Amino acid sequence: MTTFPKHFLWGVATAAYQIEGAVREDGRGPSIWDVFSHTPGRILGGDTGDVACDHYHRYEEDLDWMSQLGINAYRFSIAWPRIFPEGSGRLNETGIDFYARLLEGLHARGITPVVTLYHWDLPYALEEKGGWTNRDTAHYFAEYAHTLFRRLGDRVPYWITLNEPWVVTFLGYVTGEHAPGKQDIGAAVRVAHHLNLAHAEAVEALRDERSPETAKIGITNILTKAIPAGDSIEERFSAYLYERLQNGIFLDPIFFGRYPDELRAILMRAPEAQAFFEREAPRIEDDLKRMRQTVDFLGVNYYFPARIRHNPDSPWGGIDFADGGAGERTAMGWEVYPEGLYDILRDLHARYAPPSILITENGAAYDDVITPDGKVHDTTRIRYIERHLERIAQAIADGVPVDGYFYWSFMDNFEWAYGYSKRFGLIYIDYATQKRLPKDSFYAYHALIRRHREG
Repeated sequence: MTTFPKHFLWGVATAAYQIEGAVREDGRGPSIWDVFSHTPGRILGGDTGDVACDHYHRYEEDLDWMSQLGINAYRFSIAWPRIFPEGSGRLNETGIDFYARLLEGLHARGITPVVTLYHWDLPYALEEKGGWTNRDTAHYFAEYAHTLFRRLGDRVPYWITLNEPWVVTFLGYVTGEHAPGKQDIGAAVRVAHHLNLAHAEAVEALRDERSPETAKIGITNILTKAIPAGDSIEERFSAYLYERLQNGIFLDPIFFGRYPDELRAILMRAPEAQAFFEREAPRIEDDLKRMRQTVDFLGVNYYFPARIRHNPDSPWGGIDFADGGAGERTAMGWEVYPEGLYDILRDLHARYAPPSILITENGAAYDDVITPDGKVHDTTRIRYIERHLERIAQAIADGVPVDGYFYWSFMDNFEWAYGYSKRFGLIYIDYATQKRLPKDSFYAYHALIRRHREG
């Protein structure tokens, strides 16, 4: 049987905008996702997060389900506009109170909170000032972080600064699939740098507060294993470049105080990016010194590998995406490749040597349906979880310090640009009635956790 450390965190993960609802209640301000989801043509089916899973009103019921699941850790995010409706300035005490109650409920059930400060819901008031393209947003983020550390820090042992800054940058400012829906490579470069700066300033804020002294802080990014489409030197080099681009842009500054050389080689093909690096060179160098700060853990989100082919006409240094392998796919069309997670963990350990790694997201969407017996028989998801945990256990046996696993997601929710069409949850949500129904994977994960914690 595969083994895990006794201190291992067995958890599930969610994000505020995807589950909370109550977007206009108790003083919460609008976020970029409120505006984006209400823009015609942006979200499949015209869905919005206005109600989502109504977690804001049903959190006690959801915490009871978590207790039944048997997890000992829960990763969730705090909605920045619920704390500062305008992004800074006036503090919304009702928002603070909601998360204080949530934290109390978790502690009462013996569940460790792992709190993400930013899971994409930037206050829209800051977007009107330029959003993440504006350097001041990093400073506003630090103020927001300071406030939460001061007010809630005695109840939170793990803090995550940013969730998937790669997705914020690439889908938000290159492809435009996510809020705020821009397509501007020059802006994307500024956004990436300001996100790195925001992380650094939030780490400094926690070091200033250190309440409690044992509080740990890290960052989460979606990491990939890039697989070349062929064996040629060009294909292999393009895959290497892509992996360094996605994995290195938000890790090299933290661990080495610099951007990857490969990143500069790629982005210098874009005049807007080159202009930013040249214009801001002195300040960027000073920022990089601040960015090189020890984190207590590194969060890894992993779903699928990147299959890369060489395309000499690509503006990204010859990098282009290839069709995936012929194996199993999820309802998202994502390739199921647990070996990629193992490879990433080994690579992270060898290149960066983080003191601790948490798998902060890993999961799969399938076309779940309630069968005539009133249940959801998602056996494919059960096997998905088992296969990825087998690879995590292998990495641990090989010396990689993996200290936790959080399945994405605890329950079906608003899946960003896909609306409510994709279901990742261990709990099935009937959105019309908000009834919760545990799937077979819920009970399987419960049994798996119990087996490992008691074994």
